[in-house]
Amino acid sequence: MAKTWILDTETKGTGANMVPLEKALAKRSAEQDLAVVTLEGPPAPPRPVQPPAPLSFRIVDVRSSQVLADRVDARAAVEVLEDVGSVVDIRIYVWAPLRERWRLLTLEEQKTLWGFRGRTEPSAAAGAPR
Repeated sequence: MAKTWILDTETKGTGANMVPLEKALAKRSAEQDLAVVTLEGPPAPPRPVQPPAPLSFRIVDVRSSQVLADRVDARAAVEVLEDVGSVVDIRIYVWAPLRERWRLLTLEEQKTLWGFRGRTEPSAAAGAPR
């Protein structure tokens, strides 16, 4: 039976050598793969779970640039929306505490809040804290 020879190019500066295929395959299987080391830091301390803060809204009339409500909760915001003619006449903002700024609600979000009009009972005292 004839031997199959291959050109072994993994020599050190002396050029390539012809070696039997069986010897080249045995050499490759004898080589070990590099070990993979994963470094792990200390476990992160568990964060205390805090309930999200209640949303705070600001409602601005587009036509007059008048602030209709500032820093009100959702119920008070819906009550203010009762007196507004159209959802496009106002801009509704929500306070983003992580970024510490007001975020304008998208039109879909404004329409969702707008959809709650007429579903809430008016509060006994509009100015009373809740």
